[in-house]
Amino acid sequence: MTASPLNLELNTDRYVSLMTKLIGETEFLQNNPPKFVPQEDRAIKHLLEVLKPHSTENGGPLTIEHVTYVEGRGNLVIGYTPTGAVDTVSFVGSHLDCVPANPETWERNPFKLTQEGDKLYGRGTTDCLGHVALITDLFLQLAEKKPQLKRSVWAVFIASEENSTIPDVGVDAMLKDGRLERYKNGPIYWIDSADNNPCVGTASAAMWKLRVDGRLFHSGLPHKGINSIELADEVVSYLQKKFYEDYSAHPEEERYKFSTPSTMKPTQITCSEGSINQIPPWTEVKGDIRLTPFYDIEECTARIGKYVEELNNDLSILPCRGPCSKYDITDTATGASFRAKLTFTIEGAPLKGIACNMDSPAFKHLHAATLEVLGESKPFSICGSLPLVGDLQKAGFDIQTSGYGHSHVYHGDNEYCSISSMQNAMKILSKILDKYNS
Repeated sequence: MTASPLNLELNTDRYVSLMTKLIGETEFLQNNPPKFVPQEDRAIKHLLEVLKPHSTENGGPLTIEHVTYVEGRGNLVIGYTPTGAVDTVSFVGSHLDCVPANPETWERNPFKLTQEGDKLYGRGTTDCLGHVALITDLFLQLAEKKPQLKRSVWAVFIASEENSTIPDVGVDAMLKDGRLERYKNGPIYWIDSADNNPCVGTASAAMWKLRVDGRLFHSGLPHKGINSIELADEVVSYLQKKFYEDYSAHPEEERYKFSTPSTMKPTQITCSEGSINQIPPWTEVKGDIRLTPFYDIEECTARIGKYVEELNNDLSILPCRGPCSKYDITDTATGASFRAKLTFTIEGAPLKGIACNMDSPAFKHLHAATLEVLGESKPFSICGSLPLVGDLQKAGFDIQTSGYGHSHVYHGDNEYCSISSMQNAMKILSKILDKYNS
């Protein structure tokens, strides 16, 4: 016998009210240590206000767990567990922290929800508090309607997604202590992407730093100095050339519809402070590697490190910038020798990308539900990265990813989500649950 459809609809007024409170906390949810260390419990406080009246301890059907590994930086687990349900459907990955926002470059206050027609502006509206509020409303409706589902439904809102330099705060710690094992009895839908369609692939990511130590000297005597900026530029260019030779577009990238192939690029550069007429003695370049999931990120970073080691052993591999730009010099007055030094490091643990199993019933349910609600379903892949999804897939979890914000405003100024997209999202999630209940 087929169960009656849930037909869940977003409670828009309640959604906007909760978003107003969550976005009002985002100044304290920015994540970029050491300058910004988020306090995710400030968001959890507002979630508990609406969820606790429906908790089992208050006679309701929702199991609520506030899981904390670092003071003030909690994770929140919500469960709707009908009697006799063994298998699960889980919505994981929506996170409580956000990237920093500069109020001077926004047209609106990033730390206050601003509604303009269908659009809700504010830091975190798309990434990812808009999804947190969406799934919270899903569980509130389950609590209110109390449907007899064949599977239990779980959500995990996580801390510390936007920066991995402080370990064992969020979902990584939950995996280590076994708290995610109960979700192996069904699919995990990782809700932290965008554009309303299934995201079937993400990239591995590694943040790298190259330090170049040269020699300080007067710029009028450049042959006596080693220009660390010039050398850093040549090293990065060399490493990029080797990278693109080794990690060219993979055949599977077309099938998974990746928007870009693997990339290695510099994103920040700093050097020693000094006057314009000084050769800078040191330069640091930071950047990232984004590797499609058909390549191994740990093998890749080890290979790049080996290339740097080879350069350290023989800097003559690199071209110089003119007749007075050298990387290995001897001071003719003193006979002392000076040689540049390169140091390459990976900052934090790399994130592993994922290629979702498109033969899985979990993907087919997501694909079909999206098609039924939107009239089309266009699976896509991006070289953005998500924490732990690759590790979870390797550990045996069926991971599917989706999201209902807008990718063109991710991490940008004037971030917003659309109420209509979140209304459609609720219908899609409702239909997914229907398919597991039929």
